[in-house]
Amino acid sequence: MTEYAISRNPATGEIIARYPMQNAAELEQSLATSANAFAAWRHSAMSTRVTVLRQLGEQLRQREAELTRSITLEMGKPVAQARAEVLKCANLCDWYAEHGPAMLADQPTQVPDAWQTFRPVGPILAVMPWNFPLWQVLRGAVSMILAGNTYVLKHAPNVMGSATLMADLFTATDLPAGGFTLINVDNDGVSVAIKDPRIAAVAVTGSVRAGAAIASQAGAALKKTVLELGGADPFIVLADADLDEAVKSAVIGRYQNSGQVCMAAKRFIIEAPIAAEFEARFTAAVKALKVGDPLDESNYIGPMAREDLREELHNQVKQTLKEGARLVLGGEKIEGAGNYYAPTILADVTSTMTAFTQELFGPVAAISVARDPEHALELANDSEFGLSATVWTANDTIANDMSQRLETGAVFINGNGASDPRVTIGGVKKSGYGRELSHFGVHEFCNIQTVWKNRR
Repeated sequence: MTEYAISRNPATGEIIARYPMQNAAELEQSLATSANAFAAWRHSAMSTRVTVLRQLGEQLRQREAELTRSITLEMGKPVAQARAEVLKCANLCDWYAEHGPAMLADQPTQVPDAWQTFRPVGPILAVMPWNFPLWQVLRGAVSMILAGNTYVLKHAPNVMGSATLMADLFTATDLPAGGFTLINVDNDGVSVAIKDPRIAAVAVTGSVRAGAAIASQAGAALKKTVLELGGADPFIVLADADLDEAVKSAVIGRYQNSGQVCMAAKRFIIEAPIAAEFEARFTAAVKALKVGDPLDESNYIGPMAREDLREELHNQVKQTLKEGARLVLGGEKIEGAGNYYAPTILADVTSTMTAFTQELFGPVAAISVARDPEHALELANDSEFGLSATVWTANDTIANDMSQRLETGAVFINGNGASDPRVTIGGVKKSGYGRELSHFGVHEFCNIQTVWKNRR
C-alpha cells in the first residue's frame, strides 16, 4: 500500500495535496541520478556555477507570488513574512554568485610552493525542517552546489509542495539533472540514503533527537555531518538598556513566524530594576499583535504548522504554570478551525521550570528576573542549548564582556537576531555543530586539499 506525505493547510485543517513516498527502487534511482550529476558537475567551470546561481535568483523573483502562497498555505507563515523569505533567498543567490568564487579560489600558504584548494566531496544529503521551507534549504544548497557538490533534499512531509516548487526552480537553470534531487522517504529511507556509499556527507536542521539519530548513523558510516538543532535562546535586557527599542526587538524576536524560529528569542532575562516596566510594555505590545488568516497582510501571527506541535506547546505552558510561573497573557489554544495559539507571556519563570529548560517552538515568551548583569549571564548560560543570544545594554564594556562569555554560536548586541549570508550561523552544546553561510559554510562540505610542489 502506498504511503503519502500530506500537505495540510494549518489555518483550516484541509488537505492541500498528497505526495506518494518513494519505494526502494525509486530512491535508488534518485541517488544514482545525483551521483551521475556529480561526476560531471564537480568538473564544471566556476563561471557555469555562478550562472546557475544567478538563474536561480531570477527564478525566485519571477515566481515570488507562487512560492509565497505555497509557504503560507502549507505551514501558516503570514504572507508578508513568507514573501520576505522568498526575496531573502533570491538575495542569497546573488551574494554567493558575486562573492563565492573568491572563497573557493586556491589559497597560498606560508610554505613556498604549497597551496590549499577546495574540492567538492560528492552528493550531500540534507534533512530539512518546515519552518522556513525555502531558506533553510537554500542557505546550504546554494553554497554546496557552488562548491561543485550535488544536493539531495529530504524535506519535511508537510511542505512537500514548496519542496517540489524548489526542485522546479533548479530545473529551469543550467544545473544538470540530479544536481538538486528531491526525495520523499520515511526515516528508514533516510537511513538507507545515509549508508549509501554515494552520499558523501549529511546536513540536518531540526530537533535534537533527529540530529542525534542521524549523526550517529552518519558517524557509523564515517560521514561528516553539520547539525543546526534546537535552541532556548536568551534575550537579556539590562537596566540601562533603551527599553523602547528592546521591547520592539523582543516582540519581533519572539513572535515572528508565530514563534517557530530556531534562533528566536525564547528566554527573556530582565534585570530586576526594570523587570516590571519591561513586562508591562512587552505585554501591551504583544496584545496589539493581530492573529488570524495568514493570507491577510494585516495579520502578524498565523497558525502553528501542525496540531501536534500546538498540543506539545500547550502542555509545556500548562506544566510551567503548574511549576509556579505566572500567566500574564494567553496560555490557551484558540477555538475554531486551524492550529492557532494565543500569543502567550509567562512571568516569574525560574531556571528549573519547563519553559526555561525546554525549547518553546511557538508564540510563547518566558520572562525571568536577574539580580544584576552577572546573574543574567549565569541564567543565560544555564541551558543545554547554545544557538544564539541577545544583549541589550548601553554599556559597551559589559556587552563585549558578555559576548565573550555567552555560550552560543551568535550574540546580537542591541539589535534583532538574524541570519545573513555574510556571517555564519550555527550552534554549540545541544544546538549542534558546524556552520552555514559565509565562507565557513562554503568550506564545510569541501575537501580542503593541500598541494605541495617540489617537496624534497
